[in-house]
Amino acid sequence: MSDAPSPPPPPPSRKTGRIDGRRLRSERTKQLIVEAYLALLRDGNRNPTAAQTAERAGYSVRSVFERFPDLHALRVMATDYSMSQSAALAPARHVDGDRPTRIRSQVETRAGTCERGLLLWRMLMVFQQDSPELKKREVLGRERTMGRMEQMYAAELSTLDATARKHLLVALEALTDFESWARMREFHGLSVEEACALWIRAIDRLLPATPPRGP
Repeated sequence: MSDAPSPPPPPPSRKTGRIDGRRLRSERTKQLIVEAYLALLRDGNRNPTAAQTAERAGYSVRSVFERFPDLHALRVMATDYSMSQSAALAPARHVDGDRPTRIRSQVETRAGTCERGLLLWRMLMVFQQDSPELKKREVLGRERTMGRMEQMYAAELSTLDATARKHLLVALEALTDFESWARMREFHGLSVEEACALWIRAIDRLLPATPPRGP
């Protein structure tokens, strides 16, 4: 076997560059369409049409269906995009803080997620009934919420047996569900600060006593 260095790979052809450029533009267009769909949801449109989405994105309806076979595919990608954004915007903070700090941090993070994503969640609830893909994402969203609370309240949960721990996490997830947030904000007219304070008090009462820290 020769020890001579391998020749460098040939530079990309102009044709390859053009293909890569078109692919990047197409992906950018797809992202803008998804963002337009989500913007319509945030504006209160519970079921944006392809025409409405195209107009908001500044493209034709044909551009929408060139990148998505149907509106269901657009909903799935919009859900994935929104969930990725939520995860990036809501990292776990103050995991090692004292009990009040951890509860407040968890509640404020969850409140931000609910405030931003409520209308998308309602879309998910409507269409997941006939969509295994969207149902899977609903389950994933709930599992992520429970996983975050398991991380934030690890000290208190460590004092419970496996069954009691699971039941408490289920109760906490139900307490901080999107619709719980919507009832406080829309039906009862609470401000964000008032709704957060309510969740903080409720969670503090549900959690068992915090065990003393070791030396």
